[in-house]
Amino acid sequence: MLSKSVKLFQSHLSKSCARQLTVREGLNTAMFEEMRRDDAVMLLGEEVAEYNGAYKISKGLLAEFGPRRVVDTPITEMGFTGMGVGLALNGVKPIVEFMSFNFSMQSLDQIINSAGKLCYMSGGKINVPIVFRGTNGAAKGVGAQHSQCFAAWYSSVPGLKVVAVYDAEDARGLLKACIRDPDPCIVLENELLYGEDFDTPEFALDVDFTIPIGKLKVMREGTDLTIVSHGMVVGKALEAAEILQRENGINAEVLNLRTLRPLDRDGIVKSIMKTNRVVTVEEGWPQNGVGAEIAALCMETEAFDYLDAPVQRVCATDVPMPYCVNLEQMVLPQTKDVVAAARRIL
Repeated sequence: MLSKSVKLFQSHLSKSCARQLTVREGLNTAMFEEMRRDDAVMLLGEEVAEYNGAYKISKGLLAEFGPRRVVDTPITEMGFTGMGVGLALNGVKPIVEFMSFNFSMQSLDQIINSAGKLCYMSGGKINVPIVFRGTNGAAKGVGAQHSQCFAAWYSSVPGLKVVAVYDAEDARGLLKACIRDPDPCIVLENELLYGEDFDTPEFALDVDFTIPIGKLKVMREGTDLTIVSHGMVVGKALEAAEILQRENGINAEVLNLRTLRPLDRDGIVKSIMKTNRVVTVEEGWPQNGVGAEIAALCMETEAFDYLDAPVQRVCATDVPMPYCVNLEQMVLPQTKDVVAAARRIL
C-alpha cells in the first residue's frame, strides 16, 4: 500500500501538473488541432457535420472548417470508405468516422484490400494516409450486431496500423499520431469511455503532443505479475491490481498496449522477464484473440524461460453478445475475473 506521504505527493502532482479531460474532449481537440495544422486533413462520415457527430466527437468542426472539410455522408459505409481511400490517393488526409466499427464490416474490401495493401503492392511508391476511427466493442444493451470487438480482426492485417484508446491522453496522442502517419490507421474507441474524466498531464495538451505508434505504456509498476490490457479493459486491469495489492499484498504491473499493430513485443517481454507471470485482458473472444497472440509471443521468445506459471487469458465469453444487460455483464470480462486469473497463477 502507498504511504500517506506518497499519496499526498501524488495528489499535489495531479493538481499542479494535470487537468481533467474526457475522452470525447481529447478526440475533439485532437481533430481541431490537426485540421488547423494541416489543410489536407478532413473528416467524413454519418452525422459528423450538421449533427456534430453521433457522440458529439466532431462538435464545432463544421462551424470552423466548413462543409468541404467536414462532410456528412449517406448511410453507406462501403461508399464513403471508398471515397476516403480515393481522397487519400489524391493528396487529402481523410478521417473516416464509423458510428460503430461493427458497420465497418460493410467496408472491409476498401479498408483491407485497397488501403491496407496499396503501399506493398506499389513497391512502397503509394502511401494511403487515412484514419478510420469510431466506437469498438460493447456499449450497454445494444445487441450482438453493435458490440463486437474488432481489435484482433484488424490487428491481424499487414499494412494497417491499429491503436486502442483508453484515456484522454491516449485519445489525443494516438489520434494525432495516426493523422500524421503516412499509412492507413485504425483508431479503436469505446462509447462508454467518451464521457469519462481522466487526469491528463499538461504535456499531453500541447498541440504537438503525439504518442509513438508501437509503444505501450506502463500504467502501474509491479513485480509479482504482469496484466496486459488495452482499450476499455485497462480500467478493469487497474482495479484488479488495486484489489490484489489490498487483499493479497500482490504487486501487479499493468500495461496499456496502446498499439495492437505493430505490437510492442519488446515492452511486453521486458515486463514478463521482471514479473515471471502474465494475465491478458481483452473484450474480444478467446480464439485468435490479442491474448492468444501474446501467449504465442511468450512461447516463442526469451519470455518463455522466465515464466513461472501458464499464461492466463481473460476474454469475453465465446458467444455472440446478448442484448439483455445482465447477460451482457456475464459475457464481458469483469474486474473479478482478472483478480481470479491472477490468483490462479500466484
